[in-house]
Amino acid sequence: MFTGIIEDIGIVTHLKKELDNLHISINSGLASELKIDQSVAHNGVCLTVVELNDDEYTVTAIKETLNKTSLGTLEINSKVNIERAMKLGDRLDGHIVQGHVDQTAVCTNVEEANGSWVFTFEYDSKLNNITIEKGSITVNGTSLTVVNSKKDSFSVAIIPYTFNHTNFNTIKTGTIVNLEFDVLGKYVSKLIQLNATN
Repeated sequence: MFTGIIEDIGIVTHLKKELDNLHISINSGLASELKIDQSVAHNGVCLTVVELNDDEYTVTAIKETLNKTSLGTLEINSKVNIERAMKLGDRLDGHIVQGHVDQTAVCTNVEEANGSWVFTFEYDSKLNNITIEKGSITVNGTSLTVVNSKKDSFSVAIIPYTFNHTNFNTIKTGTIVNLEFDVLGKYVSKLIQLNATN
């Protein structure tokens, strides 16, 4: 369980393809606090730490994960949003995030708004995921509030702190990002679909 509040920006140091798997090594200030088998969200994707080495650690993404997320587009020196799983009893500063990416989206516009930024993303609505105005959305693991919700697109407003402390400062038109839709909204959507078929 995560909150969507990014703790660190990791830097990809090594990528190793092994059969259908991708081993991703990341340099992070959090590495010394991690342990083998720990769950860590990377751009919103929950992955298990499999190796530790001083200020670097390695996780493995399997074919299913690579097919459903943007992790396959990572390159050496890519910036990755990192969040460790929440501790029981901590404040929930963002919203409930599972670390299970629902689908990817493409950034279609970045607009500077006099001290903040508005990012617009387009996604495939055939997968039945929805956003609502002022609802929660996770973009690359970052908990955000939806503005300008449409059937297949939405925007988010990014304050300077978020812009500087996540990989939003690397997102431009055409960038593919990971989306996790609000878990409560997913349950409601599924219930409506089930009722419609009965």
